[in-house]
Amino acid sequence: MLMRLDLPPVWLVLFMALAWASSGGGANPSGAWDTALLWPGRALVLLGILLAIWSAIAFRAARTTIIPKERPSALVETGPYQYSRNPIYVADLMILAGWCLTLGAPLALILLAPFWWVLQTRFILPEEEILTEDLGEPYLDYKSRVRRWL
Repeated sequence: MLMRLDLPPVWLVLFMALAWASSGGGANPSGAWDTALLWPGRALVLLGILLAIWSAIAFRAARTTIIPKERPSALVETGPYQYSRNPIYVADLMILAGWCLTLGAPLALILLAPFWWVLQTRFILPEEEILTEDLGEPYLDYKSRVRRWL
């Protein structure tokens, strides 16, 4: 049961909850600093959601799994995957950063580092091994042309 919960969106929600708790649970007074961060934060969350949707559409078009650690049936190189090998994880980081700003808790941005580490170690590195095993040379060629993050 717990293995099924070991998914990036679950980790994202956990880190969003940590950011919320570190902000005082939404109890921060609404000052000028909070207001200045509100719209950039919302914009980052929206852009992250749109990037995740665009990425999911590319997976659907390639008719392969979007679930981490599952065996792929195809290499996704279209849409945002032309620019990043991990646009959904970039989107997750954007959403978390935007959430921290929306909360008016810029100090919570420190959570991006451990969240990045979780994504890298629990998902990205194992996925790269699976892609290399299952897709071989086409994946290695793609990996040499497209950066992991941006």
